[in-house]
Amino acid sequence: MVSQTLLVMSLIPFLGLNIFLVAHANYLNQDIDITWGDGRGNFLNNGTLLNLSLDQFSGSGFQSKAEYLYGKVDMQIKLVPGNSAGTVTTFYLKSQGLTWDEIDFEFLGNLSGDPYILHTNVYTQGKGDREQQFYLWFDPTAEFHNYSILWNPSHIVFYVDGKPIREFKNLEAMGVAYPKSQPMRMYGSLWNADDWATRGGLVKTNWSQGPFVASFMNYNSDNSCVWSIDNGTTTSTPCSPGGSSSSSSSSSSTNEWFSQTRMDSSSRKILKWVQKKFMVYNYCKDKKRFWQGLPVECSVTKNNKNKNKNKYKTRT
Repeated sequence: MVSQTLLVMSLIPFLGLNIFLVAHANYLNQDIDITWGDGRGNFLNNGTLLNLSLDQFSGSGFQSKAEYLYGKVDMQIKLVPGNSAGTVTTFYLKSQGLTWDEIDFEFLGNLSGDPYILHTNVYTQGKGDREQQFYLWFDPTAEFHNYSILWNPSHIVFYVDGKPIREFKNLEAMGVAYPKSQPMRMYGSLWNADDWATRGGLVKTNWSQGPFVASFMNYNSDNSCVWSIDNGTTTSTPCSPGGSSSSSSSSSSTNEWFSQTRMDSSSRKILKWVQKKFMVYNYCKDKKRFWQGLPVECSVTKNNKNKNKNKYKTRT
């Protein structure tokens, strides 16, 4: 039962605040509260599995007990099988208030035989409109797959089964807002969004196929800077590059994700492969939507691509 407890380590100030690193268990009921759904969300298998269900009356959802200011969180999810049109399954980080920050995975259901669409978005200070959408290269309903968010001071990276699919860089120097000061909680949900989710709302939820069920397991926030825990006690490791720790492996792991400023060349190749083969929408290419000009970060990304092309031409 050691994995059900928090590992108590040293504490240091970070950005003038007490930030911590916590080691979490695979017992979801230790780290997560079911917050809505009137019994439609349930822990199973001694708390190692969480099922959310949706019927014509309500969906269901959960949230982490802790809030995080930077971190890497992972969740294994098996999506609604069969005719899932109109349903949305989510896994995301979000802060509170009217000018919230948010980092989204949303899985948009579809008719049987048609692929899910993985919808990603980044909100800063209450403003989103940064959607990128992907098809997946596997059936996400046949078995569990791992979905991860890495959020540190330099960038946000979305991963699917360890493969990076999207990067959102900290470009504050260019005037682009970046989530850096609002702690975020992890959330998950299953809900009806047939007014927009499937083919722009043209395909409605077929309630005769319900109740719809999505499953979650192996939530991991080992590498996360904990801001608070609901029970009022926080006893765990600090989160900062080079911070001391009674576990050298834990400290090394913390430094690796927290200090990462860019993806390595291998990860960048995978990112390009995913975006070339599986991306179906990119806000940075939607000139019709942004007819007054694409967001600033889009031009920065384009300029970087052009620089790389010029370097290649010079070498050849």
